[in-house]
Amino acid sequence: MIALACDHAALEFKEEIKLFLKARGVEYKDFGTDSAESCHYPIYAVRAAKAVSNGECDRGIVICGTGIGMSIAANKVKGIRCSLCNDPYSAQMTRAHNDSNVLALGARVIGIELAKKIVAVWLDTPFEGGRHQTRIDMISDIENDQSLE
Repeated sequence: MIALACDHAALEFKEEIKLFLKARGVEYKDFGTDSAESCHYPIYAVRAAKAVSNGECDRGIVICGTGIGMSIAANKVKGIRCSLCNDPYSAQMTRAHNDSNVLALGARVIGIELAKKIVAVWLDTPFEGGRHQTRIDMISDIENDQSLE
């Protein structure tokens, strides 16, 4: 299950992503916003990120105008590795090497067709593990205020 969230700038974009996920047979849960009225993106980013961190959802997709604000807010939730991706290669690498569990997209930066390609690659790419797991463990150590050396 994918946690979805957006701000007012990305409402229509999120609706297109929902249709894309549905066509792929991917279940999702929408954490808002449901309005084009100006809103505070951290509220929605954190709702989706917490659903991923607590296991309610497997992964998440957060969308705002640039994707930057949503990615910053989502990454404040313990256990979240949110990556802002503007191209399919970055989406592939963030899954393969970083085990990204939340994808951020910028509705005012990329078009919807490119976004669908990015989402598809991000959903389909497995984490490689191995030496990359060591680095993910180090990120967890940072979250837990432990030394890396």
